[in-house]
Amino acid sequence: MENGKAVVKEIPKPTIKEKGDVIVKMKACGLCGTDIEKICGQYTASQPILGHEPTGIIEESSVDFLKPGQRVFAHHHVPCYECYYCTHGSPTMCPYYRKTNLDPGGFAEYFRVPAWNVLRGGILVLPDTVSFDEGAFIEPLATVVRAQRRVKVNKGDSVLVVGAGPMGLLHVMMAKANGAGEVITSDVADYRIEYATKVGADYSLNARKVDVPTEVKKLTDGRGVDVAIIASGSPSAILSGLLSVRKGGYVLLFGVPYKGTILNYDISELLNNEISIISSNAAVEEDTKEALQLIYEKRVDVKKLITHKFPLEEFNEAVRIAKEGEAIKVIIYD
Repeated sequence: MENGKAVVKEIPKPTIKEKGDVIVKMKACGLCGTDIEKICGQYTASQPILGHEPTGIIEESSVDFLKPGQRVFAHHHVPCYECYYCTHGSPTMCPYYRKTNLDPGGFAEYFRVPAWNVLRGGILVLPDTVSFDEGAFIEPLATVVRAQRRVKVNKGDSVLVVGAGPMGLLHVMMAKANGAGEVITSDVADYRIEYATKVGADYSLNARKVDVPTEVKKLTDGRGVDVAIIASGSPSAILSGLLSVRKGGYVLLFGVPYKGTILNYDISELLNNEISIISSNAAVEEDTKEALQLIYEKRVDVKKLITHKFPLEEFNEAVRIAKEGEAIKVIIYD
């Protein structure tokens, strides 16, 4: 990022700055919605560094347990695991979490993984059977793993996923891996609505054509779903999830609303219907390890979500395609 814009240019290759640093040659990195939001100036929750889903080959290492030539995934944000938040079950709220990052970012041909991340488990070695493209899903899938653990998706649960973008579709696949019963999705884009059924959704609703809460209740004997996962930040999506969940059900806030988002919703409904709202933000190393295991065991077949791949020099074209909404997951490779 340079003066608020994404720029492709030559910069010096990063070097080891302290004991524990590792230099990685990028092979694949997923383009995330938050990358797009940073480029558009809409995401300010973390540093304006692009690329946080990278895999690659270790070029240089200053630790004994990681060797040049190893195929790896690198995590961009790693908590301290020692502060009040970390020891009280909220590691992604650690004051160090968002201060950590890859240098200069996961899309670069070469990037430095800082010692802070490395020494706290922020690099995972990829098994031979996990491709670089599959490894690029470790971070996004990890956030889904953590979120569904927090909201307690149980065997047989009916689940609504509002928003059928790449993260919403990972939620569909993860819900099925967790043993959920019927999984319903909703979106406003025909392409994504159709794609959802390809990756395991039992029903996929067009929110422009039907009233989603009404349709969801028809599909659940009038009750509503056990769990509504809101994988979109729009107020209408949040309301859709709140109105689609059964009495005593759970709503997961996963998509990032714009700052200043206000809902027109009667809060008394939460108490009267005992609806629980749970938010989930990002992931830590126990989640990345579980995500890698799920990918390795093919319990979540992430390859199904890759629709476009672009070389690094075509980065801005990749962003254009992603913004147009005619893609699910875009991978940048080198």
